[in-house]
Amino acid sequence: MAEDAPGGDSFEVSWELGPTTVHGTVELPHGRGPFPGVVLVAGSGPTDRDWNSPLLPGSNGSGRLLARALTGAGYATLRYDKRGSGPHVRETLPQLMGSVTMQSHVDELAGAVRLLASQPAVLPERMFGLGHSEGTLHVPHYQLGAPEIPFAGMVLAGPPGRPVGAVARSQLAAQATSVPDGAHLLDLYDAAVARFLAGEPAAPDPALPEGVRALIASLENPVNLPFSRELWTADAAPLLATVDVPVLVLIGQKDIQVDWRADGDPLRRAAAGREGVDFVFPEAANHLLKQEPRPRQGLAAPEVAAAYNAPDARLDPETVDTILGWLAAHC
Repeated sequence: MAEDAPGGDSFEVSWELGPTTVHGTVELPHGRGPFPGVVLVAGSGPTDRDWNSPLLPGSNGSGRLLARALTGAGYATLRYDKRGSGPHVRETLPQLMGSVTMQSHVDELAGAVRLLASQPAVLPERMFGLGHSEGTLHVPHYQLGAPEIPFAGMVLAGPPGRPVGAVARSQLAAQATSVPDGAHLLDLYDAAVARFLAGEPAAPDPALPEGVRALIASLENPVNLPFSRELWTADAAPLLATVDVPVLVLIGQKDIQVDWRADGDPLRRAAAGREGVDFVFPEAANHLLKQEPRPRQGLAAPEVAAAYNAPDARLDPETVDTILGWLAAHC
């Protein structure tokens, strides 16, 4: 049943994918349309359609806020729970064991595009993909697969310009500088990851901090394999060099997970000589596209993550204006 939402009407949708069901939310602007469509693709881990995660406190998810902003500006949107996230995860996970791959995430996205494009009030030839973090890999992979309904353009928010494993290691290396014997612990981490990538048990050393051992264990979770090995070596730069539609790349300068320089520079090099790729680095945006008022220097991962979805956290205005302005210019 449809319900009223700011800027439009919202209703639940689902579609079958193999033995599983994917669940999502469509929001349509008020009026008859037809409207351009935007499919939102969430980031890594058990992040749901609203971009909330059980690993983070709070439920003020950026995906829901961004979808509402888009709908209010005249765009039909669809956001969905990856099958390893959301309220149906308990029933779905046993069916996913060992079958999650990069392609399976693209298949989820393809179903979302087909469903949104099938709405009578949506223009299938004006469909856009908006990926966040890990989702910035799935959006171009979809486009490069010669889909039945190609994107007219893509927004990549917080894309890794280096292999995902290198991004994760840089975060740990920054933390290691303030830990006794940090260099040695980083060596132990590298050795465990090397075993994992070689297809062997990672067997992390007990001397590693509990959080690091938990990270490695999550990579080896049978549900995530073989996807986690694919993900650890993936980055958006080679994909950006080959897609043939307009692209907006956004990395916030307050993002401490993806770095606007360390990741932005390889992405800019990959796009060199290509027309239609725009780069914006909003001054106050964090990784979840929320406004971060504190200076970047000294921001620590635990305190930043704890505030991502706080009740008073709001989307960064520069980021929202940039996305809406870019979409309007390419519709």
